[in-house]
Amino acid sequence: SNLCNLEPFTSQTGASFTFMVPKKEISMVPDMGKWKRSQAYADYIGFILTLNEGVKGKKLTCEYKVSETVEKLVDLLGTLDRWINETPPVDQPSRFGNKAYRTWFAKLDQEAEALVSVVLPADKRAAAPEIAVYLKESVGNSTRIDYGTGHEAAFAAFLCCLCKVGALRVDDQLAIVFKVFNRYLEVMRKLQKTYRMEPAGSQGVWGLDDFQFLPFIWGSSQFIDHPTLEPRHFVDERVVNEHHQDYMFLECIKFINEMKTGPFAEHSNQLWNISAVPSWSKVNQGLIRMYKAECLEKFPVIQHFKFGSLLSIQPVKP
Repeated sequence: SNLCNLEPFTSQTGASFTFMVPKKEISMVPDMGKWKRSQAYADYIGFILTLNEGVKGKKLTCEYKVSETVEKLVDLLGTLDRWINETPPVDQPSRFGNKAYRTWFAKLDQEAEALVSVVLPADKRAAAPEIAVYLKESVGNSTRIDYGTGHEAAFAAFLCCLCKVGALRVDDQLAIVFKVFNRYLEVMRKLQKTYRMEPAGSQGVWGLDDFQFLPFIWGSSQFIDHPTLEPRHFVDERVVNEHHQDYMFLECIKFINEMKTGPFAEHSNQLWNISAVPSWSKVNQGLIRMYKAECLEKFPVIQHFKFGSLLSIQPVKP
């Protein structure tokens, strides 16, 4: 069975399936209804929620199956990481948005299709141009040198597409979040730090986080039914330092603490409020609601989302 609750495409359509290069379809606020009714929206949210269930109560360090595709994805992300080392920030007057990012991005732009081809099984290589678009969209914007939840969503969409073509499977769930997505986060943090990237469409102190959202959802699910750690504990730096290797949520908090100064309640007001919620399952449910409202239903985020044959703008079949 397939992670998007769909058999891989070949079974529905025989061997001749036409992939397409994804393009934008949501150009005005009234188009948002088309997005919410689309097959892409159903597949995307279904994918996020399937993974949310899969990681429930599990530590990052637990045992799980690591397939060849997962290994290849980790290698791909390692390549992106190495390119950062090979592209040091340049001297420039402005502190933010280091222009060396554009050099780094140009390399990915050039190589993305080849990188994705290597990850795909031989009989699915035709999907590389379509799937590579999501990879390129997932690392930030090279004009504005910014990064935000829309870029993060493109990476989840990239992984969802790999499931839809059958390169990743339902038994890869834990590895998708704990190995692939977690490595992706490490590389994104390094990009954000190295090139001083701006937060894209940040809500400042009223947003959850300048850059990410999904690791808070999946990270809160990891804590569900934890015998001792409650939401109130994540604002305690000792707890964070002791447990961050096991929990994605705490890795996020640790990064915030490294990047920001001043009282936590001031620079991360929303997270501070969340620490007062009594249970992790309530936190998890609340974050899923918030993700839909603040990311998936916001035109400034979704106008950049691209649709192809795998993540289709076509309405869900009744």
